[in-house]
Amino acid sequence: QVQLVESGGGLVQARGSLRLSCAASGITFSRTTIGWYRQAPGKQRELVATISTGGSTNYADSVKGRFTISRDNAKNTGYLQMTNLKPEDTAVYYCNAVRSVLGGTRDYWGQGTQVTVSS
Repeated sequence: QVQLVESGGGLVQARGSLRLSCAASGITFSRTTIGWYRQAPGKQRELVATISTGGSTNYADSVKGRFTISRDNAKNTGYLQMTNLKPEDTAVYYCNAVRSVLGGTRDYWGQGTQVTVSS
């Protein structure tokens, strides 16, 4: 059974930093694309960042230069380092893992971790 467990969320003041972790089990982690998404109250879930199996990264414009996504395949863990946080970064952050299966892809989600940035 695939499980993704996020941790590292919390309350931080504006311009502060947090590092989110996503611990994966039940999946060949090195063969998955890892993504971080977020959902603020009343808004749709949006992409924050992704990192491919080869280490290529992609970021939403709103977080470029402030957030860094990374992965440690030996630890089956993905990370999202967030710096210079803004109140508008407040949301539940979700980890996503996508792997190839016969005929397509399959993705998995964690339960989410709350990030609250106070002004």
